[in-house]
Amino acid sequence: MKFKKKIIQLCTVLFLMGYVSSTQLCAAKVEYKEEASDIIINSLQAQPKKSFLRRLYTQLFFVPIWMNEGNVSIRAKDLFAKIKNDDTLNVKGKLYNNTLALESTVRTLYAEGGTLTQKVELEFKISQLYYAYTNYAYFGSINWGAFQARISNLMVNDVNTEWELNRPNADPIMMLEDAVLGGSLSKQLENAVPTQYRYKALQKKLVKYRAIQANGGWPKIELLGKLKPYKKLRQIVGVGSLRERLRATEDYVSCENSLEDNTYDKCLQKAVKIFQKRNGMKADGVVGSRTLRLLNTTVNKRIEIILLNLDRIKWLPKHTSRLHIVMNIPDFMLYFEENGTLIQEMRTVVGKPKNPTPIFSNKVKTIVLNPYWNLPKSIIQKEMIPKLLRNPNAMAKRGIEIRSGWGEDAEKVNPRSIDWVEYLYSEHMPFRFAQLPGPRNALGKVKFLFPNKYAVYMHDTPAKKLFNRNKRAFSHGCIRLHKPRKLLETFSKFNKNINFKESQETLKGKDRVDITLEEKVPIDVIYLTAWVDYDGKLQFRDDIYGYDKMQLKSFRKW
Repeated sequence: MKFKKKIIQLCTVLFLMGYVSSTQLCAAKVEYKEEASDIIINSLQAQPKKSFLRRLYTQLFFVPIWMNEGNVSIRAKDLFAKIKNDDTLNVKGKLYNNTLALESTVRTLYAEGGTLTQKVELEFKISQLYYAYTNYAYFGSINWGAFQARISNLMVNDVNTEWELNRPNADPIMMLEDAVLGGSLSKQLENAVPTQYRYKALQKKLVKYRAIQANGGWPKIELLGKLKPYKKLRQIVGVGSLRERLRATEDYVSCENSLEDNTYDKCLQKAVKIFQKRNGMKADGVVGSRTLRLLNTTVNKRIEIILLNLDRIKWLPKHTSRLHIVMNIPDFMLYFEENGTLIQEMRTVVGKPKNPTPIFSNKVKTIVLNPYWNLPKSIIQKEMIPKLLRNPNAMAKRGIEIRSGWGEDAEKVNPRSIDWVEYLYSEHMPFRFAQLPGPRNALGKVKFLFPNKYAVYMHDTPAKKLFNRNKRAFSHGCIRLHKPRKLLETFSKFNKNINFKESQETLKGKDRVDITLEEKVPIDVIYLTAWVDYDGKLQFRDDIYGYDKMQLKSFRKW
């Protein structure tokens, strides 16, 4: 009774201050929340201390969030609307249908005058729905723990790599707390959506592919032999289904001079080339076995890959710097951005599947002209020592010096004086193998350093012919650049201490020069097999390291 008097006194004060329109209504609301809080506190005793429900209601002082006395709160309505209007969700999935069922149950409860205990039960169910949705929307479906374990298992086969994670900064409890204190849950949910890497554009592509899926997908193409554009035009069985397949994904656009019959005409050839380019292939218009396989990839599989890559983007770091470098491993490309606009792109060579390039982020801090190549222990033991055992002069032929240590005064070693068998599997490698600057140097003439524990960096290479290939996974893990001097020139535009003309003269010689950047540039080495490019085109690439397959093994279904 004393508590009720205090409620009425508080409501009278709020009424006089203009915060409420009725003292009786205010008292009723406060009393309802007080009674609901008692039930919430008692009900949560059985919950583990670290459970979402217990953490949530402890943070919000055990007040009901979704269920008011006479109707659901605006927050509940916002949540239901958000989930029902999320076109990226599978309408046949558990999350979407749980929302419809729960919303219906809530309406029935209020229509029939449900008890307070029943309202609290639904309160918890809506909180669990909210938790599930925020997990889907902001943290994704990848089981990162299981994936990291699979990567660790690769070490059994002597494959060393890592995928560094940047946890999304969305906080479901803080978002809800803000909404309870007068904010908008809808705005909180919208503000938590990632904006980098054209995430929302990829979401829109997902919506289009879901529409294709709902309409039965696209036709399977069956061709007799290859389609070649340079052959004499002729009637070919299967061309009609090819055209419809490409029309479904907007690669094919009708041409005025096309009869759209069974002829593999120029209009259809153009569409095939567009498709090939979007899939990282040579755009030659030849529909061979690989092109046909990609064309016949089901819409369900494409949706799965889009969802997977949306979730990868959620775990990439956010940058506020005006300059940004992106190196996408499956794309074999480097992109240099200024304020989100592409200013330079370049072909790259990345690590072989046996020597994968790690996924991580850092900042480019130093550029080295005429670099030495200090060979890592793994290459020394796996490649160089076997060569020395066959020919003691093998290193000299490659311009590689062997020194007794890593200090500047370390003496040169005569390879004939060392029993290299002793170091073939040794934990300790006391010798430094250094390739001198010059045309044979594996790092070429320019090296870009972004300090990391993997000893990975970007560099020039004498093996220029590899850049003519579409698949370019040939390195030991470092990133080789097609035109490193062009990248040096771009850096010079943002760093006054780089004189590009003087650098060109330096590169004619063999003297090493280290340049510390005044404006350091964030670089993200990423792994996306589906994304929307700078022109708004949906791109797909092969899963060169098998990471798609690994992550999909424990991918959560919603």
